[in-house]
Amino acid sequence: LILLLKNMRLKPPQQIPYLISGALIATASSAPIGVSNLVNLIALKIVDMSLWMHTLMMFVPATLGLLFMSCLMFVIVKKRLPETLPNSLINVEESFFTQNFHPLKASISLETKHKRSKFMFKILFFVLVVRGMLFFASYVNIPIEIVAAISSLILLLWRGYYLKSNPIDILKKTPWHILLFAFSMYVIIYGLHNVGLTALLVEWCEPIVQQGLFQASFIMGGLVSILSNLFNNHPALMIGTITLTEMGLDPITLKTIYLANIIGSDMGSLLLPIGTLASLIWMDILRENKIKITWKDYLSISIKVIPITTIVTLTLLYFWVQIVFN
Repeated sequence: LILLLKNMRLKPPQQIPYLISGALIATASSAPIGVSNLVNLIALKIVDMSLWMHTLMMFVPATLGLLFMSCLMFVIVKKRLPETLPNSLINVEESFFTQNFHPLKASISLETKHKRSKFMFKILFFVLVVRGMLFFASYVNIPIEIVAAISSLILLLWRGYYLKSNPIDILKKTPWHILLFAFSMYVIIYGLHNVGLTALLVEWCEPIVQQGLFQASFIMGGLVSILSNLFNNHPALMIGTITLTEMGLDPITLKTIYLANIIGSDMGSLLLPIGTLASLIWMDILRENKIKITWKDYLSISIKVIPITTIVTLTLLYFWVQIVFN
């Protein structure tokens, strides 16, 4: 997005709606399919849920929720979008496929552009195949982390061969401080679990959960949303999932409320820019590119979009589960 917006010669204030909406949609898009988010995969193990079951129960309601979110966001930011693009617009495709993907490099030959475009489509096809292999591995009980690790290694070697670059540079570019933050959050949450936070949450939430699936989905989805915006969504989903496993719920109810937790973790967590690990990395990338987006800018969109989207998606999940299992 940064590269494209620079090529379109948009002024910094004009870039903000695109950057924020892009970040919100990209992060929320990890809800429909379990392999799209690290914490989703970890929590799937805790509730003993396969990728197939996750997709069956989650893909339709989460996708409809994303469409609702996109339409609502467009209505909100429409007045802030430029009506026309600057006359000095650079050929986006040409600059996108220049050496090192630098937006301001000199023009390149049509043949080179064609080769680079072909290579990018090969990469996208490879990623699509890997996604399919993850589901196949889940179906035949092969640990999906093995498939992911081998595929990542192949992609890294492929990149090194094609670009003649040293794969070690990935280690240098990784935002280790953010990963350290996420790990620290895990430690804090497990510490809170060990001193009784989970037991307290069970005591508070279990009477509501026992009233029915609809109430249970909303209370747990809302709880994870709040915890995500306070502590970050990775530890929040973990503590929410651990709480569920201690309530003695039947398998379908457990999995449905777990998916409500996912909605809270992947969508409800986007109310504040510190709610997800992805948002923190996004802010780090913006800072590296000297793009200033304030909390006021972020909240001007998120506070109007995220709460209602979370409620709509939780409602869609409840009705979809009724259709699938009745």
